[in-house]
Amino acid sequence: MGVRCVLVQRWLTMVTGLLECMCFSGVVFGWASLVFVLKADGYFSSLCTNHTDGNGTVNTDCSAQDEQFSLVFTIASFMNNFMTLLNGFLYDRYGTTVARLLAISLYTSATLMIAFSSAATSILLFPALSLVAVGGILLMVTNMQVGNLFSSRRSTIITLYNGAFDSSSVIFLIVKLLFERDISLRSMFLFLSSCSVLHLLRTFLLLPRKHIPYPLPDNYTYGLSCGQSSSYSVEGAVGDRGSNAEIRNIREDSAPCRLEDKLQPQTETHTGEDSFWQCVFSKFFLFQLLWLSVMQLRHYLFIGTLNPNLIRLTQGDPALVSQYTNAFAMTQLCGVLCAPWNGLIMDRHKRAQHNKKHGGDREADLRSSVLSLSLTVLQCVLFSVSAALPLLPAQYFTFCLQVLNRSFLYGGNAAFIIIAFPACHFGKLYGLLMSLSAIVSVLQYPFFTLVKGPLEGDPLYVSNIACGHQYTETMT
Repeated sequence: MGVRCVLVQRWLTMVTGLLECMCFSGVVFGWASLVFVLKADGYFSSLCTNHTDGNGTVNTDCSAQDEQFSLVFTIASFMNNFMTLLNGFLYDRYGTTVARLLAISLYTSATLMIAFSSAATSILLFPALSLVAVGGILLMVTNMQVGNLFSSRRSTIITLYNGAFDSSSVIFLIVKLLFERDISLRSMFLFLSSCSVLHLLRTFLLLPRKHIPYPLPDNYTYGLSCGQSSSYSVEGAVGDRGSNAEIRNIREDSAPCRLEDKLQPQTETHTGEDSFWQCVFSKFFLFQLLWLSVMQLRHYLFIGTLNPNLIRLTQGDPALVSQYTNAFAMTQLCGVLCAPWNGLIMDRHKRAQHNKKHGGDREADLRSSVLSLSLTVLQCVLFSVSAALPLLPAQYFTFCLQVLNRSFLYGGNAAFIIIAFPACHFGKLYGLLMSLSAIVSVLQYPFFTLVKGPLEGDPLYVSNIACGHQYTETMT
């Protein structure tokens, strides 16, 4: 009974974490769909101006409105990454429960702001979208430790969660489709706010108070202990060693935090582990920062300019713009299907390295990541080339390449940080990496202004610059 209960709890933790990431963590990246709804509701419409051409035809210029929407997304995407540093320190220092309570508070506040906003209070979009982004990424950070429960499939689960993060942008597509069926924006965001109850239940029943260690000790339990009272417990009782014979129940002899503290040194204070600052100034971290920053900027620029770019390619046809916006959002749903392939590549390559007896576990892990990192850069080059084509039908292919590359990018990034550095520094290093890359991502706004101004809405030259950067990165 105890063995079955523990296994069910593990799989329930994994599946509910997947659903949480898919439905909540990265919804801000469905911005292109939400913009369509916000424009229909008149947000920032006061920035549109009318002018008469030589034929007496009155034309409406909403470029200032587009720039304001782009600024909202630029700030939100910046906060999504930059605040991960503070969140990472908070997660490493205080553990899962405290970090998730903060994430839930931010997310609930954000959805309530949007629910009670209107065209007259469009300015609320700036804090609301930023809080959605910060709360969502913090939820995902607390979920990635679930991969430690399944050691032989660790990279696969981490990348699966990152793929679910990408796929969560489809939520704003659902908002758009329901809006077109006369369901108000307020009703939908009030529903999203009410889902915070589910986050709270999962926090206290299916996750540890602190962290899930790796390698996972024998006899490890967490959350609501199986076969015992309903008191909250974080300590251990199950190792993922591939045999049910190793799974056994442990009597709770001490307070949860004390026993957990005894377990943590096994994974977080190994002799010979690098300090936080040694990790930061290592060649692995600096290379990963360059690798992530360039490709992330390319994706942010693509998402931020998608709506005006589609307007240009469709010559302002609202039906076609809506059709291609829906197609883009639907392809984002495939992120959860694409990302695990990256993890499978890493796990399979790791086993191959073990068979060849190339070093220990860490060296095999690092070798397994080389192929993944290289494939990701190659995909980004192809995506940039396709995005530069001024052909409307080619955008379908661009959407597919974008979601494939974005899934590999974020899944591979999280897996590499977990593989290359000590587990006790994961939250801080992941947060610092995302924060530094966020500084680079701010360049998307001047790029957007360049496209809307001197380039007259044509992103061809910007795409070519991005493609050149990625080609250089591939060569190095």
